[in-house]
Amino acid sequence: MNSMVGVMANWLKNTRGVLLDISGTLHVGENQTRDAVQALKRLRQNGIAVKFITNATKESKGGLHRKLARLGFDINSDEIFTSLTAARRLVEAEKLRPFCLLQDEAMEDFAGLEVSNPNAVVVGLAPDYFNYEYLNQAFRLLLHNDNCKLIAVHKARYYRRTEGLSIGPGPFVEALEYASGKKAVVVGKPQLEFFQSVLRECSCLPEETVMIGDDVTLDILGAHNANIGGILVKTG
Repeated sequence: MNSMVGVMANWLKNTRGVLLDISGTLHVGENQTRDAVQALKRLRQNGIAVKFITNATKESKGGLHRKLARLGFDINSDEIFTSLTAARRLVEAEKLRPFCLLQDEAMEDFAGLEVSNPNAVVVGLAPDYFNYEYLNQAFRLLLHNDNCKLIAVHKARYYRRTEGLSIGPGPFVEALEYASGKKAVVVGKPQLEFFQSVLRECSCLPEETVMIGDDVTLDILGAHNANIGGILVKTG
């Protein structure tokens, strides 16, 4: 297991911004990863802008912030950028009325949106709603409305829990794609627009920014496609 403090020594002085993955990098379940708190303090001491980015969709941004505070991380809510944030921005930009396949805890991030007569289906990680009834409702909306858009918060095949890997939202999104014949718009990592949005928020250029994460595809390759350097840690 790599220490985050250990991987920072060679590049810290040449970096203005750091993008930090959360689940699997800062913590696994209810446990901090080794040296994560100390590494974050060191970044702050060096005046480096930090943005915490995640595809986590089982809880809202506020819920995630509260969880990180409980685990001992000193983080401001506005430093967190999630795939749910990206999904809401797309819904608002296109004036969509979403039918959401999301956990109840995540719906806080969609509060205030018009949801009657849906013309979009938003799919995140929703174990409580990944059943025939709700998936079939989503399928029918997509099938009977040519303009109904399928939005995938992300398409991860699996994610890490304390007890091991668990199936992610990707297979459910692909089931809806196959059944409806529609291609999903994906908004989370590793999409280029996701990383570009984060760079705009932290006012950093790609060449002066580093991504630290535990997933080769979602974190490192996604960052490289946006011309951002990547460091893979084996914390997850």
